[in-house]
Amino acid sequence: MKAPLYEQIYNHLLQRIKDGELKTGDRLPSENELADQFNVSRITTKKALETLAQKKLVERIRGKGSYVSNVLPDMEGALRDTGIAEPAAISPAGRTRLVGLILPEFAESYGSQLIHGVERGCAETNCRMLMKLTYDSREVEEDAIRSFLDLGVDGFIVFPVHGEHYNASLIRLVLDKFPVVLVDRYLKGIAACTVYSDNQASMSELTMHLLERGHREIGFISVPPDNTSTVEERIAGFSETLIRGGIVFRPQHTMLNLRSSLPRSPETANIQADIEAVRRFVELNPELTAFVAAEYNLALVLREALLGMNKRIPEDVEIVCFDSPPDPFGKPVFTHIRQNEYAMGRMAVDLLHGQWAGKDIGLNHVVPHAFVKGLSTK
Repeated sequence: MKAPLYEQIYNHLLQRIKDGELKTGDRLPSENELADQFNVSRITTKKALETLAQKKLVERIRGKGSYVSNVLPDMEGALRDTGIAEPAAISPAGRTRLVGLILPEFAESYGSQLIHGVERGCAETNCRMLMKLTYDSREVEEDAIRSFLDLGVDGFIVFPVHGEHYNASLIRLVLDKFPVVLVDRYLKGIAACTVYSDNQASMSELTMHLLERGHREIGFISVPPDNTSTVEERIAGFSETLIRGGIVFRPQHTMLNLRSSLPRSPETANIQADIEAVRRFVELNPELTAFVAAEYNLALVLREALLGMNKRIPEDVEIVCFDSPPDPFGKPVFTHIRQNEYAMGRMAVDLLHGQWAGKDIGLNHVVPHAFVKGLSTK
């Protein structure tokens, strides 16, 4: 795997300084000029120039440009130290890398252990971590990328926002081969390094659990797919498992318009609206004896609606879902799939180190999940 584009541009400019083509006091090409020359974005050229400045090779003057430093450091050392190193070669005395973590939100049920994994990975490999919550806003995500680049981050770990359209700044990072790892979900059609769970296989496991318990009329509730890989794969896992089990998949048994679990929609009014919508869904489909909730918070909404209808769980209706807060003192409320989010975060840091080292690390990295029996099934 080639070095990231910004490091290739850095090496190109460094060599020109060493060879004397660019002398002390000379002005370097601007970010825009370099972007045109190498057919990359300003994000990439800005990072290359900032890396030269960090190594005291150039001085950047706001409004004027970048100039070769009057006093240059050891050039041979600068050529050796391009910032690409194996994780094992990084010591506390070595250069500290800066990792930007961007995610929609976090909760005890999902997200907090992902952060712990990233933080632990950074702590063990002499990296520092910046974090920004986007609350599922594409605009905030774009601003976070720009802000972190201004702060000189060396790589990104991004949990992309839910939605039909991709963030242009994020796509630009990937196209420019800037070190970036996506977590939880991949972007269809975009060749980005990604760490995630096998959502289709795990949803199949949940659905099969209900089929093995004799259920034949099973409901499914979720947020809208909106071109989001995690949701689409869970829907596919549910429907395909029903068909393999000889059950006719009925679209009317799916509810894909709930929004209270999305980061920007947890207000009480939205939760109450979803509870009422689920209650109507259950009333319209009285034959349903079990439900699959695509997320933990939606399982809570479903549970509240069913209890309000005087239905007993699991005696009258059984529920399975994705994710759940850990309960060290007993069984969790719901039978669920537990994603190994800590391992996901830790692996994301390792993959960033692989990119910095110029290794061919591949694109898709699946982290194993676990099936956990809870109180919501008999």
